[in-house]
Amino acid sequence: MKNLKLLLAGTVAALALGGSAAHAERGTDGDLKILFWQAVSTMNPYLSGGTKEVYASSMVIEPLARYDEKGELVPMLVTEIPTVENGGVAKDLLSMTWKLKPDVKWSDGTPFTAEDVIFTWKYCIAPDGGCAQAAQYEGVKTVEAPDPHTVKITFEEPKPYPYSAFVGAQSPVIQKKQFENCVGAKAPGCTSANFGPVGTGPFVVKDFKPNDVITFEANKNYRDPAKPAFATVTLKGGGDAASAARAVLETGEYDYGWNMQVEPEVLATMMKAGKGQLVTAFGTQVERINLNHYNADPSLGAKRSTKEAGPHPSLSDPAVRRALSLAIDRDVIDEAGYGEAGRPTCNIVPGPPAYASTKNDSWCLKQDIAAANKLLDDAGWAKGPDGIRAKNGVRLSFLYSTSTNSVRQATQELVKAMWAEIGVDAELRNASASVFFGGDPASPDTFQKFYADVEMYTNNFDGSDPEKYLAEWLCDKVPGPENGWQGQNIPRYCNPAYDKLVNELSKTADLSKREELAKQLNDMLTEEGAHIPLIYRGQISSHSVTLEGVKMNAWDSELWNVADWSRKK
Repeated sequence: MKNLKLLLAGTVAALALGGSAAHAERGTDGDLKILFWQAVSTMNPYLSGGTKEVYASSMVIEPLARYDEKGELVPMLVTEIPTVENGGVAKDLLSMTWKLKPDVKWSDGTPFTAEDVIFTWKYCIAPDGGCAQAAQYEGVKTVEAPDPHTVKITFEEPKPYPYSAFVGAQSPVIQKKQFENCVGAKAPGCTSANFGPVGTGPFVVKDFKPNDVITFEANKNYRDPAKPAFATVTLKGGGDAASAARAVLETGEYDYGWNMQVEPEVLATMMKAGKGQLVTAFGTQVERINLNHYNADPSLGAKRSTKEAGPHPSLSDPAVRRALSLAIDRDVIDEAGYGEAGRPTCNIVPGPPAYASTKNDSWCLKQDIAAANKLLDDAGWAKGPDGIRAKNGVRLSFLYSTSTNSVRQATQELVKAMWAEIGVDAELRNASASVFFGGDPASPDTFQKFYADVEMYTNNFDGSDPEKYLAEWLCDKVPGPENGWQGQNIPRYCNPAYDKLVNELSKTADLSKREELAKQLNDMLTEEGAHIPLIYRGQISSHSVTLEGVKMNAWDSELWNVADWSRKK
């Protein structure tokens, strides 16, 4: 029980955010200009797993609790964080109870109640709904309302770490009144709700132009009458990371620029203008190459990258997957694209330190071309006249996809050259980030659809406990037509032994045992080639020297405390 108490109390911070000076009056600081070079495609994070959608929507819709800049849980729409000690978590770990703040209103002036929380759960678990955040609600049996300001969550089995549903920017509460006719297959078609959700956050959407620009205005019904300091926000999307960095650091046109995935030497030059500063935080973000376990041949038509397509003709061979990883020089990639904002890694769970494994470092962290070639030789993949290996008529030639970004395109070129040393060819392709991460089920270019053999991007998880993140690789989380291509298991990896271990993690209270299980799961994903982890990325963004109140957060949304931002007087 001691370890359990530590687990349930260790991530709980003060009962109020605190620590920031109150603003004199709401809306006195004019317009806040934010630049996302990856444009936002929807304001509903349940219909897109993209970070840009999660971050933008976090200014409008909120979870019951979220993680602060230290990775500690803080209340947002509730009076306190439930624990065993305060009676909020049942001693048998089968339920937890949240007490809602009594006077919270939606931006339309109507009361925020437990019915909205219950509805959010039903919305995400609805059949054919394609909820991109389904893993957040894993193991939830029922959500009930003993009274309008109390939410009781009952779990299917004892849940030692219960902070998942309605916690963090990926799991916000949406308004029942607005979305009740948008459940299941109807969800993607509710354009007005998806583009302009009613929220409890500091801002409301005034106008939304998908994949372009969003204008917000201060929420007149926000629970703190002195916040937000800014009357409006303009969130511009598109362009590229370098131009976004320049607009904040060099020209001062924008106040905040997200995701400065720009070569280190370029950023250093821009900083000399004195208009802005860089802010970096290491959380759980990993640049990785996913390996498609299903056949992605275009000739398969609608079956492409689905279970019906069958196993991938070459990536189903463990020797191929291992060789592709061995051939990569992560140090070169890190030096060329990330510098101090990156570290080579073989883990998909790189932090917090207690959860970071070192098991795969011995074979994975350093490039070994000789070992990669031997693996392929021994597995019968022989080089042809063109230097490309083949076996039984199948060539090791892969379509390699990612989003459009100078660092990513440079990484693609480096990896292509490294793979060429072991007789593997790569056709490079990139798509606009707004499309690649947009989650449109009709688009062939989304990362969820994975119409390529391998694809590269970054992902991370909210908070400091990896249980719900590791659940994303469960067999039933594979994207496909049946879930609107919104499953989170992008590589289509499926291993019943892995699923069993995730289930064990969900039942384990002892902290040291949880750490051990999480490392085992992380190691399985790397060893078995669900993906090739490349770089443990620090989240690096930029903001104007005139902007105050920014607390860089790698555990939740970077805009988590935008209500506290103000213009330096």
